Amino acid sequence: MNKNTIIGLLLMTAVIIGYGIYTQPSEEQMAAMRVQDSIDNVIKDKARRAEARKLAKDAEAMEAAQNDSTALFYSAQNGKSKDITLKNNKLELTFDTKGGTLKTARILGFKDRNGAEDVTLFDKNEQSLNFMLAGKSTNIITNDLYFTPSNVTDSTVIMTATANNGGYLSIAYTLGKDYLLRISLKTEGLSGIFAPNYKEMDIQWGEKCRQQEKGFTFENRYATLTYKEKDSGTDYLSETSEEINEKIEEKLDWIAFKTQFFSAVLIPEDDIAANSLLSSIPQEKGSGYLKQFDAKFKTAFDPTGAKPTEFAMFIGPNDFRLLQDVEEEISFNKDIELQKLVYLGWPLVRIINRWFTIYVFDWLTGLGLNMGIVLILITMLLKAITYPLVKKSYMSSAKMRVLKPKLEEATKQYNKPEDQMQKQQAMMSLYAKYGVSPLSGCLPMLIQMPIWIAMFNFVPNAIQLRGQSFLWIDDLSTYDPIIEWSTNIWLIGDHLSLTCILFCATNILYSIMTMRQQRDQMVGQQAEQMKMMQWMMYLMPLMFFFMFNDYSAGLNFYYFVSLFLSAAIMWILRKTTNDEKLLALLEARYRENQANPKKTGGLAARLEAMQKEAEELRKQRMNRK
Repeated sequence: MNKNTIIGLLLMTAVIIGYGIYTQPSEEQMAAMRVQDSIDNVIKDKARRAEARKLAKDAEAMEAAQNDSTALFYSAQNGKSKDITLKNNKLELTFDTKGGTLKTARILGFKDRNGAEDVTLFDKNEQSLNFMLAGKSTNIITNDLYFTPSNVTDSTVIMTATANNGGYLSIAYTLGKDYLLRISLKTEGLSGIFAPNYKEMDIQWGEKCRQQEKGFTFENRYATLTYKEKDSGTDYLSETSEEINEKIEEKLDWIAFKTQFFSAVLIPEDDIAANSLLSSIPQEKGSGYLKQFDAKFKTAFDPTGAKPTEFAMFIGPNDFRLLQDVEEEISFNKDIELQKLVYLGWPLVRIINRWFTIYVFDWLTGLGLNMGIVLILITMLLKAITYPLVKKSYMSSAKMRVLKPKLEEATKQYNKPEDQMQKQQAMMSLYAKYGVSPLSGCLPMLIQMPIWIAMFNFVPNAIQLRGQSFLWIDDLSTYDPIIEWSTNIWLIGDHLSLTCILFCATNILYSIMTMRQQRDQMVGQQAEQMKMMQWMMYLMPLMFFFMFNDYSAGLNFYYFVSLFLSAAIMWILRKTTNDEKLLALLEARYRENQANPKKTGGLAARLEAMQKEAEELRKQRMNRK
């Protein structure tokens, strides 16, 4: 770089610096510029905040439009709650224009546990039914809307919510002649808000289930969220444990919120879609409630409005015959088996109750008899039917009793523990020669067990016993206390039930008689073993007391009468059996069998042969060793 170049660069630098100094604003100008910058910043900040508020408001509006129905039903989001009542001689229902759904249900003609004339199944804040329709950008939620009632009569009302675009949502209610409510939901002029493939609506149904009977513990066993699977049977959530959002993968015909004697059942015309979520939460004793039931499910919906979504809702007593009639009245062209709300037991037990007990019960109640008398007559009829089997069982025991001296004589050489097999063989051989079957008395007794179990399932579910008195019993459907106290005692509760005490006392009497009968026929060590077994027989009635103290007086009374009659029959058979004549008949049979050995057979002979075969196999195994 030469001298001229350096001088040129220095001159250019001096010019630039000089221009900058010359053009620099004064202090007054700088102050004015700072003020202006501050004003501009404030304006820009206000603009940014306004824009942010606008965006937030738009977002809230968008969210509201997506999550509730106020955007579409602006005119229906404000209103005044008003009650509309439908009533017949069986049922009184109150609807609220806020939400347009059922608020209160009173079942007429059934006294509640406090003595009021009618049963309130649920009241405000205890039941909710919410229909939800999901649109492309807005949801229709019935609980958010105020409906306008029209066509109001004692049996009908139409609830209508009008949309901003002139369309509407309507829910029509029709109360039948007894306990059936029909519901028809449809939209008109709103098809554009739904996606083309939208075919199902969401339903949320809940109820805080009231305690209706005096016995909380006993009633709670029968308070269940029950449902009917399509083309299958019924099932229910646990009656004791908490179950929340239990997923039911099958399609359903109906869902029921059931107590011991009353139910609310929702039955869509179309199937309830698979994957319903059901919940049952037990409530505390003393709260006045049994359980909190909730159901979330879907069913068919036509957004065009051409076909309404139809429901039938049963609100009434769990009466088997009534439920059969209601099913015919519903006429949804499918077998919904609503009568299965009345649980009659396992398949074999259900057959007994379905085709015998109910028919006999209907016949006797049709005569206008007191329900206590009806239970006595049913018990006597069952005893008459099973008497031939009971007599056969007793005579088998009597034969072994009169043969006891001969058995002792024939087996006295087999008193060592290792000789028990030979002792049994000798006894079976003697039984076969006398034509006696030691097991013939067992089968008839086993046949009676399904009857006991059948009545165990039938009596607590018989609503006809509810509120019916007999002798000292005020209500056959619940316990009959002779003494009550406020503190809950473990295993006993807060009362003593007289019919339970009578049942257990009669059970002890019957056990003594049966043990004496069995002891009279046992030989050697068997009689000693029986002395040890008798303590267990005495403990069973005590166990029954702890189990049945909370049970209904009607069930305990049935068992008391049944055991009393069984003991009376056994006593009469013992008194009318002549042991000498019976032994003479056995001796005659013995001589006949001795004269014709080929004729000897029967169960005793087969048992003897099996024991001999088992003894031979045992000896063969011993020889191999």
